[in-house]
Amino acid sequence: MGLYLGLDCSTQSLTAIVVEIEGHTRRVVFNRSLNFDRDFPEYGTTGGVISGADGEVQAPPAMWADALDRMLGELAQSADLDLDDLRAISGSAQQHGSVYLNARAPSVWGALDPSAHLAPQLAPIFSRPRSPVWLDASTAQQCREIEDALGGADRVATLTGSPACERFTGPQIRRFAIEQPGAYAETARVHLVSSFLASLVAGRDAPIDPGDGSGMNLMNLRNATWSPEALDATAPDLAARLPPIVPSWEIFGTLSPYWQKRYALPAAAIVPWTGDNPSSLIGTGIIHDRVAAVSLGTSDTVFALTTTPAASSSHVFRSPTGDFMNLVCFRNGSLAREWVRMEYGKDWDAVAAILESSPGNDGWLMLPWLEIESTPRIAHAGLRRFGFDRGDAARNIRGLIEGQMMAIANHAAAVSGTIDRVIATGGAAVNRAILQVMANVFGVDVYRLDVENSAALGAALRAYHADRLAAGEPVSWKTVVSGFTEPQPGHRVWPNPKLVAMYADLRRDYAILETLHKDRAPIC
Repeated sequence: MGLYLGLDCSTQSLTAIVVEIEGHTRRVVFNRSLNFDRDFPEYGTTGGVISGADGEVQAPPAMWADALDRMLGELAQSADLDLDDLRAISGSAQQHGSVYLNARAPSVWGALDPSAHLAPQLAPIFSRPRSPVWLDASTAQQCREIEDALGGADRVATLTGSPACERFTGPQIRRFAIEQPGAYAETARVHLVSSFLASLVAGRDAPIDPGDGSGMNLMNLRNATWSPEALDATAPDLAARLPPIVPSWEIFGTLSPYWQKRYALPAAAIVPWTGDNPSSLIGTGIIHDRVAAVSLGTSDTVFALTTTPAASSSHVFRSPTGDFMNLVCFRNGSLAREWVRMEYGKDWDAVAAILESSPGNDGWLMLPWLEIESTPRIAHAGLRRFGFDRGDAARNIRGLIEGQMMAIANHAAAVSGTIDRVIATGGAAVNRAILQVMANVFGVDVYRLDVENSAALGAALRAYHADRLAAGEPVSWKTVVSGFTEPQPGHRVWPNPKLVAMYADLRRDYAILETLHKDRAPIC
């Protein structure tokens, strides 16, 4: 039996999924997650990150290495797997985060002691001990400088797929180069979180794939190469510091001797890692248009696949299929839902009961901007309540979650002109009451997949695709996702026509409020 490992390093956790594919057998045989806060408390993270002043949000890359070491150890100890059948490994990671390494990194990777833990051995390689991640909002000035150098926000979006964004890698690199020129001079390689972890798995400098490269404001979206003008607008001598960009399906190495000796793992092929959003495209089976996926995670995203980039989308990435992925991201996702639940002392069953009673919140709305929002960009964080106050638990809980679903549905038009159905994934997708709100707001059927971590599943399926291609036995993407991404009938949530009409009216009101208040401070 062929085994394929997919890893996903999200903001808050590291997940591993192993799929078994041979003939008609297609099943998940290993699925495990490590939570950074819970399982690695020594790094002092909250929600997987460390927040600082002026919008800084960072994470220690040593923590991700520590989690990788522990996860592969747990995989090796699984009694249910014959790991001699492990053929290929790929992965994904939170997009936009960057890792800064000095010139010693290759020699350290080549001399790792398999009898010792990984993370302490990596201490000499970092020119920057913490990595800025996608939640970081400290680079507004650098974004404007890049846009000015390249001819404006629309020009940057046309060239790279997105306007210059605070959380994107390019502006983060620029700020580092300007504010810490000495440390930047010592930086020999700037990796994404994905390519950094791929380097640790392969024991060599890993490339970047177009899916994650297109989340940097540095890559020419159409030809999937570094844009010289974008690099020049960002930081000096940046081209020499970036890994090469290679196709998502191009095997670039094998599992390093460190892992082979440490955990008796085979020399499995290593496939380039990608961003969690492009990986989720495969993990949700979005391989054709008219289907949108909504990922309810730390951030909420709605995305779809097209053969050409959507001009009106907030972000356009390259897809692991070679096509384009249109995406809109909402910063206020699961953390906002968790906050409102805990603020009013409710468990998730109680939240579900609140959502099921009084759909539409009696017409009262909330703009759910607990934190600085990216869609739309807002000037001031803070919830905006209309018709009720902070003391009403039910209306606050209902208002926040309904507001999130209306925002997602309203902005979904930017990723796909027509949506026939929605695939829901992410941690909150297990809550049927939330999916019922989604179905009523979108007005289409919503399906939940059996496997919750679509990014890790997508990575495992990409490993299978690349392995078959390298063996001279290419398979279609339809074959790749078959057996893994078909929603089960019991996981279908269908809309209530009467509520669809009601939410259509509320969505129009929500859109007006969003336009009026995105530049205003909270009123209550």
